[in-house]
Amino acid sequence: MSTAKYRHVKVGGCLAASHHIDAHSVHHLRSLEPLQPYPARLTDRLEEWARHAPDRTQVAQRGPDGEWRRISYAQMLDRVRRIGQALAVRGLSAERPIAILSDNDLEHYTLALAAQWVGVPFTPVSVAYSTVSQDFGKLKQILGTLTPGLVFAADGHAFRNAIATVVPADTEVWVTSGEDTPALQGRKITRFDEALKTEPGAEEMEAHGHVGPDTIAKFLFTSGSTKQPKGVINTQRMICANQQMLRQCFAFMAEEPPVLIDWLPWNHTFGGNHNIGIALYNGGTLYIDDGKPTPKGMAATLRNLREIAPTMYFNVPKGFEEIARAMDGDTALRDTLFSRVKAFMFAGAGLSQAVWDHLDRHAEAAIGERICIFTGLGMTETAPSCTFALGTEVRSGHIGLPAPGVDVKLVPVDGKLEARFKGPNVMPGYWRAPTETAAAFDEEGYYRTGDAVLYIDDANPQRGLRFDGRIAEDFKLSTGTFVNVGPLRMKIVLAGDPLVQDVVIAGLNRDDIGALIFPRLDDAKKLAGLSADASAAQVLAHPQVRAFYQALVDRLWAGGTGSANRVARAIVLDEPPHIDRGEVTDKGSINQRAVLTHRAELVERLYADPPAADVILPRR
Repeated sequence: MSTAKYRHVKVGGCLAASHHIDAHSVHHLRSLEPLQPYPARLTDRLEEWARHAPDRTQVAQRGPDGEWRRISYAQMLDRVRRIGQALAVRGLSAERPIAILSDNDLEHYTLALAAQWVGVPFTPVSVAYSTVSQDFGKLKQILGTLTPGLVFAADGHAFRNAIATVVPADTEVWVTSGEDTPALQGRKITRFDEALKTEPGAEEMEAHGHVGPDTIAKFLFTSGSTKQPKGVINTQRMICANQQMLRQCFAFMAEEPPVLIDWLPWNHTFGGNHNIGIALYNGGTLYIDDGKPTPKGMAATLRNLREIAPTMYFNVPKGFEEIARAMDGDTALRDTLFSRVKAFMFAGAGLSQAVWDHLDRHAEAAIGERICIFTGLGMTETAPSCTFALGTEVRSGHIGLPAPGVDVKLVPVDGKLEARFKGPNVMPGYWRAPTETAAAFDEEGYYRTGDAVLYIDDANPQRGLRFDGRIAEDFKLSTGTFVNVGPLRMKIVLAGDPLVQDVVIAGLNRDDIGALIFPRLDDAKKLAGLSADASAAQVLAHPQVRAFYQALVDRLWAGGTGSANRVARAIVLDEPPHIDRGEVTDKGSINQRAVLTHRAELVERLYADPPAADVILPRR
């Protein structure tokens, strides 16, 4: 048990669970705390807080002048009704929904809430599919599935090529600027600020009256790997039920309206459902962070965190790592961040224990105690949260116990326990994809996650569960030995800090394990003393960089206990992961299967005999 001192935080909901194993060796868990009532519509919370705290900032974002543009609860309700009226008279529906191509901003936020107000489904699409992709392949597939009746793209100039290539000529496009871009001429273009002048009317009120728990709020598309993205139906019931689960688990949110500063993209469920919802559902304030967890994007995030003190802070592991490093030489950043934060939470990948410990050291230096770091298990199909690990004994890899209202079933599959979920937060299915929907559920109606879990302590299930990798990622060596990919990837990333961004594990039907390493080129340049414009090939050829990766492979080989966890060969990749191939999401998560599929020739080179020059073998 930890003896460290932690800032007090009130939690509940998933601290204890009923547990039994049936005659088929299937494990069943359910929170001992029942799910409390929740509203029929997320916008009911907007109305409630507009009455009780009309002048409180609901959402804010920096404007071109660097100052915060703030919108209060009362102002947001007025905006929502105005845009809702503009949408209600356009004949939009689930068959002709709204597609939002652009990134997080105040207009995007207003449009999303207005769409929910009048019951028109919307889809936030990954910005990269319009601005990074070279062939617009995923954008074409998504819009083909949706058949949108309206497209919002913020800056018409920035999205002109995507619109001209993919959006049908007769589909109305809304923009905040760039409407005079030549590529958009001849289309029906509406400026957002003109739509905002619409007076609320009978149409929006009538439409609002028809919105209920089973109304589709949005379609969120999975990232896709070797298959095309699937549109997950998100109903009002799913979103509201999950927010009530969060309120019960993060019980401290009822004591003080949460203040969030967040960059996570709204086309992902973590940012678009979890974090947006927490602020709105609990009467809090959301500051939209224009930063990203990249060397270039962190400057905006760090500026915001020096100014805004969040009560809870969410990020992906890479973001926490960059912030922890920045605080090493920035006490103002450190002191503001820790001044009133109750908890950190990460998702999207595992947080290395090294980064975890780094954050603990900063907290103790700033306030004399640590901040609890929470995590759990969730996904797009469950709006997103199903389990949480809370308290001071949480460690990387833990996912905790069920949230109130979620039934968890652990089913033996290929020698592991697959987590499956049922509850009001689980999707009804994928949009216009009956075959995929049928395959997603088992015979009892539980959603099949494909995630494997283990008990932290087999003798005491109340200590909760830990993640055991993706069942589909695991494979057998030629000897029949199973390789547990998830924990091995985490081990390599931790051992390779700071020069390893991520790693893909190879070895299916081979004699031993190989690793494809995505490097952190910026950190490698610093190690080698190279300029910022040095090419990837130049960086990876530098003797100091080569020595680092050689030493890493040597340590991984020496630290292995058998063929299932001993890395026998590696290649450091000079080509970054491709979003068009589904190798990486816009949150930076690597898709193991997609990388192995699209880089099959590289895998063959990894195992060639004699070994290629770029293959690193351990010095035994």
